[in-house]
Amino acid sequence: MSTKIFLSLPVKDLKRAKAFYEGLGWHFNPQFSDDNGGCLVISDEIYAMLLTHEKFRSFSHDREIADTSKTAQVLMSLSVDSKDDMHRIVDAAIKSGAKEPEPMQDYGFMVSRSFWDLDGHGWNVLYMDPSHVQKN
Repeated sequence: MSTKIFLSLPVKDLKRAKAFYEGLGWHFNPQFSDDNGGCLVISDEIYAMLLTHEKFRSFSHDREIADTSKTAQVLMSLSVDSKDDMHRIVDAAIKSGAKEPEPMQDYGFMVSRSFWDLDGHGWNVLYMDPSHVQKN
């Protein structure tokens, strides 16, 4: 079995957050979703558990949830298969209420765009030309 990643993200309004991410083309696994959280399927290896603040606190041992209007606790970067995919995802995010903090970054071999989601979580979506990736 391949290693998978499960991010846990606190959200203020679960229903609104689920609609936002579905608008980006992702879906939720109903088997692991309820009124307190939704299991967002980003890829076969990447999932994000969107959790109400109460549920998130139960997992974080009652630690305070970061005020994302003032602080950044984590930034998530996702690679995609094409520049078109990058633009589609970020454009959909912005259309659904996300904020784009900077213009597209172009490094020649890689381009990226970023957005802050409805709850202030930072996402970076990037496309890297596979011919520039060195094999180990």
